[in-house]
Formats: sequence, C-alpha cells, structure tokens
Amino acid sequence: MVQEIILNNIPIKVESYKEDNIDGLIKISVDFKVTSDEYHDITTLLYNGTFEVKVLPKGFTFQGTITQYSTSFTNLYEKNQVGVFSLSLLEVKH
Repeated sequence: MVQEIILNNIPIKVESYKEDNIDGLIKISVDFKVTSDEYHDITTLLYNGTFEVKVLPKGFTFQGTITQYSTSFTNLYEKNQVGVFSLSLLEVKH
C-alpha cells in the first residue's frame, strides 16, 4: 500500500491512493491531510501545477500535472484545523 508520494522532493503522507492508466499515461489520485501549520507550504507547492512525482513503493517517477484538486476546508489559516486535500495527477506526455 502506498503511504507516501513525493512532489518536487516534498514528501506527502497519503490517506488513500488510486492508480490508473489513461491512454498509456499514469494517473494517480490521492487524499491527504493538511494541518493549519502546513497549509501555506502545501498550497504554495500545489500552485506549481506540474511536478516530478515519485511513488517509491511502486518504483516509478513521472512528470505529472494536476487534473483535479479539492479541499474540505477553504481556510486553514485558523489554528488547530485539519483539512483533507484530494489531488489527481496525470503523467505529462513527452
């Protein structure tokens, strides 16, 4: 079971992981928790849109771009809050 992915060398602990193959390209979908302390760093990272994605337990790396993104909270700037982020990444075709 995949418990962590790495986006641009930043480890993300995942709560759920799904992997698909779309026309020969890798697509992963993950859910992960973000605390109010992590919120700014994670959203700043996600603004990049495209990442070097590493899924170490599966043994692969790919360039991926966000195809879907949502969060259970719109404002995690309040202390001691935890939100669940849902993220789908599709391999960039070269």
